Amino acid sequence: MNPEKNVDTLSSEAREQAFVQVAQAIRNVPDFPAPGILFRDITPVLRDPAALKAATQLHLDALSGRRDAIDVIVGIESRGFLFGMLLAQALGVGFVPVRKPGKLPAETVEQRYALEYGEDCLQMHADALKSGDRVLIVDDLLATGGTAAAACVLVNKLGAEVTGCLFLVELSGLKGREKLEGHWVRAIIQYS
Repeated sequence: MNPEKNVDTLSSEAREQAFVQVAQAIRNVPDFPAPGILFRDITPVLRDPAALKAATQLHLDALSGRRDAIDVIVGIESRGFLFGMLLAQALGVGFVPVRKPGKLPAETVEQRYALEYGEDCLQMHADALKSGDRVLIVDDLLATGGTAAAACVLVNKLGAEVTGCLFLVELSGLKGREKLEGHWVRAIIQYS
């Protein structure tokens, strides 16, 4: 067993302090990327070393009791790379990027998914996972759930198992969890 997987969980007081620190660092940007949308900007969390450390601790805390069921972390382009790599390092597991088309140099598998108007596509290297790998999918935001659901399909296409999906922020009013039904899903901070 990998010793990094036994990182201590937070006390309830430390968890609350970390939560407040991260929540206060998230910036609200009205009318971005379009009028009427309130964008939850996590870049101030990334800029502040204490808030970034708190966010990382909260992610690890959310995985308490599940760490031994993770062989690989799959991070979704692009902000899923940021937290996914930190978590992979802390847990002593590998990291695999899921990218938009044309960004990966070797043979890929892809999954198309619906957007409100049109569709998009995600790709992963065809040799990125092996059959039986236990995978945690990480992204910064759970909104409508289409991107995370597509990442789950990619993982399954390679014979690996999705053991959970972890997000920093969830916009619960958009009901993205519904597209991830049957999977363990956690978000550190939820907005309605």
